[in-house]
Amino acid sequence: MWIASSSRQNGAATGKKRIGTALLWAAAGLAFLPVAEMRAQSIEPVISEYAGKADGKFELTNNTLTPMAVVLEPKSFSIGPDGRGTFRPLDPTTHVDLSAMSVLLEPQQTYYVFYKAHADTLPAWFTVYAVFSPVKKGEQVKVRVMLPHTVYLYQKKPFDKEEVDFQHAKYEAGQDTVVFDLDNLGPALVRVQGIHVAGGKASVDANGFPLLPHSMRHLEIPWKQANPPSYIVLRFPHFDVKEPLSVQDH
Repeated sequence: MWIASSSRQNGAATGKKRIGTALLWAAAGLAFLPVAEMRAQSIEPVISEYAGKADGKFELTNNTLTPMAVVLEPKSFSIGPDGRGTFRPLDPTTHVDLSAMSVLLEPQQTYYVFYKAHADTLPAWFTVYAVFSPVKKGEQVKVRVMLPHTVYLYQKKPFDKEEVDFQHAKYEAGQDTVVFDLDNLGPALVRVQGIHVAGGKASVDANGFPLLPHSMRHLEIPWKQANPPSYIVLRFPHFDVKEPLSVQDH
């Protein structure tokens, strides 16, 4: 999936700006863009979070010397235990109003797209994909770059610590990997803000991720230190969860 840092304050938020990772695919045949082209389109921020309704914006940038047609596609998604997203048409209970559905970006141009969003029930989440296509006369094979802006709409009730179920936390010595499962047993959306694994004087930190309602995540974190880790800490917005680690040799 696409984990990125974000911010939320007083019911409105804008995520920290970060260039999205391009997902490349060809509309017909097989085609590739040069590396410079791949990095030259961006959407910022990648993630934004809101309490309740959303009233935000994101910016599209074309740093190439070629005009770009951009089509915006709001989509709903689910996240599997491995962290991969599965996308589908926007759920009818999620309502997204964009200031534009398509844009023609001239070379070196930045364009702001404003939006409002709400859902019949909270929490809710969706992604707006910006699909970039170069505008070139006579081009037979069109390559598209898809960049996401993901929005999370949080429920008013805070996430309850009792809804976290930490399972099978262990260190697999043969694989140099910390493995565990994390279940969200409740109806609330929460973001794991960070992961801290420690043993003796050594430690490893890993990025956080969204934990959707009634969902499970399976995590594997590399551990290359000389001594085995002894515990793991998950940082949530209002509390931490600490779990000891067993050691499995095989």
